[in-house]
Amino acid sequence: MPNLGGKVCLVTGASRGIGKGIALQLITNGATCYITGRDIAKLEDVKAEAKQRGAEGKCIPVQCDHSKDEEIKKLFEQISNEQNETLDLLVNNAYSAVTFVFGYTKTNFWDQPIDSWDIVNNVGLRNHYLCTVYASRMMVKHRQGLIVNISSAGAVAPFLTPLYGIGKAAKDRMVADCATELKKYNVGFVSLWPGPVKTELLLGDTRKTFESHETIIKYGETPEFSGMAVSHLLCDKNILKRTGQVYLSADIAAEYGYTDIEGNSPPSMRSFKLMFALSPLKSIAAFIPQCLKLPFWLYKIILPLAIPAAENKKSKYE
Repeated sequence: MPNLGGKVCLVTGASRGIGKGIALQLITNGATCYITGRDIAKLEDVKAEAKQRGAEGKCIPVQCDHSKDEEIKKLFEQISNEQNETLDLLVNNAYSAVTFVFGYTKTNFWDQPIDSWDIVNNVGLRNHYLCTVYASRMMVKHRQGLIVNISSAGAVAPFLTPLYGIGKAAKDRMVADCATELKKYNVGFVSLWPGPVKTELLLGDTRKTFESHETIIKYGETPEFSGMAVSHLLCDKNILKRTGQVYLSADIAAEYGYTDIEGNSPPSMRSFKLMFALSPLKSIAAFIPQCLKLPFWLYKIILPLAIPAAENKKSKYE
């Protein structure tokens, strides 16, 4: 893994899941990493875990409610004051609506609470834009930096509930548009789509939500797999050639030649192996070489067509 000594990073929503995994990798690889969340005790647990594994970097937990503009502002003021106005990496990961979207998967969007937009896309979208603004002000001044939006294939295909996909699609568009203005200042901006991730949530109470749960356990990524991708992207001297684009975590791994922390190589979402594994023909997946993949542009076209039609949800307005 790359040496991130001297790099100053911020990972939002890092008390668990993908955010925690990314933070642990950055700290392990030597970075000074600010991590945020609403529960300071959980953030301290992440710091303790990094220390226990002998991480070379420094973890700085900061309690922050990303639904509150003033707390976001104070977060960046703290980093600026403590790090001589330097920020090398922002990872926009915070998301506070996981329980909500899983709870309303069988409810039509018009039957959901009228404030559902804010519940899903205040922290999950608006906050990411605010963080991007504050980070850009620091990065542009030093003519260097990288911003990574953690998004998903929900940006192009129906998943869970419409508000989830709307937010993810908007995050990818944020990357594409903002990158055009940041590029001349040597600041990169990319979107990262993890594959199926074995988070604490997936391994816990939501397993009944996924019919493909066992397949995800077999072929899925650990939360730290995304952290490996971010670590390599941060050290990519040609990052501006990637800026404004979407990348899959498994594709970054294949390019740089590293495996997940469990020693395996999770298949790319655009691989035939994973597509068959998540289909009724999953028994065939074991015989398909992992290198057989669809071009990304074609994958984004086919994926929405491959998603089964939404079940007939009853509405109180029928």
